[in-house]
Amino acid sequence: MKQKGGAGVLDHVLIAKVCMLAGKIMLESGAETYRVENTMNRIAAAFGLDNAQSYATPTGINFSADFADVTNFTRIENRSTDLHKIAEVNSISRDITAGNVTINQALARLNNVDKKQLTFPYWVQIMAAAFVSGSFSFMFGGDWPDFIPAFLAGGIGYAVMLGAARLIEINFIAHFVASLFIGLLSMLFIATDFGMHLDKIIIGAVMPLVPGLHITNAVRDLMAGHLVAGVSKGVESVLTAFAIGAGIAVVFAF
Repeated sequence: MKQKGGAGVLDHVLIAKVCMLAGKIMLESGAETYRVENTMNRIAAAFGLDNAQSYATPTGINFSADFADVTNFTRIENRSTDLHKIAEVNSISRDITAGNVTINQALARLNNVDKKQLTFPYWVQIMAAAFVSGSFSFMFGGDWPDFIPAFLAGGIGYAVMLGAARLIEINFIAHFVASLFIGLLSMLFIATDFGMHLDKIIIGAVMPLVPGLHITNAVRDLMAGHLVAGVSKGVESVLTAFAIGAGIAVVFAF
């Protein structure tokens, strides 16, 4: 197998598989598109493709071994946040660049990462969201009596979001339903004198739902010149934030 210099037809197919699998894992795990393209190009160059062309969007990846070569495409349907998988792919990419692994070994390692379920169990995510909610309510100016209501509202709201996301593929609806529950629970807590500041409880409870990583990635893609990816991620983040605000607004309206 040729690592440097020219690559045969079979090598092109294997290199394309490795590059596209690495890009697919990173995009599905929440990586920026410019980072995905850079990783794919580095892997291709390490295996001898000096003119490889890669183009990534939030919903798809294109890769070609040369300017006028056959273009490979894969669609990205599900996206989440899994920084562990991104770190794993980066580690494999560095090993490839250093020449420490063959192309078949790299493909096997990437397939192993792709099949792994590296995210935390739902109950751990819910508990983390609950503690984050309580902490943010205090951070934004609430008092200690607001910690427990925000803790409960945030944990329950995040659990509702996870459940709704499994039943409904539209992400915005899942966030809307979750924020609706958070608003109802927060008003119920205040009505029963369980908590002091309604606004601080709501603000803390919705923080785990806020698409902070997507907003950051949108800005970084725009700064890197990836206008299509940056604008699309920015619009997605705005719609998600609107869904969260709409859920709370519906509770106040009624």
